[in-house]
Amino acid sequence: MEIYTLLREFADSWMLLFLFSFFMVVVLWAFRPGSTKVYEDTASIPFRHVDAPAPEEAEATPAAHKEART
Repeated sequence: MEIYTLLREFADSWMLLFLFSFFMVVVLWAFRPGSTKVYEDTASIPFRHVDAPAPEEAEATPAAHKEART
């Protein structure tokens, strides 16, 4: 049996089953009940400083020294 034929049969059967199972585990992990708060907090990152005006060029401070508003 050629190596290509062997690998093709493996990919069509067991690897397909493995990758489908891995995909389902990832989907279930993302939609688990405890992850809602984490994802909502992460999704709101771009909107945390919407009410603050942009700093002037001379007043710019590194992001590591800024305090996050919640």
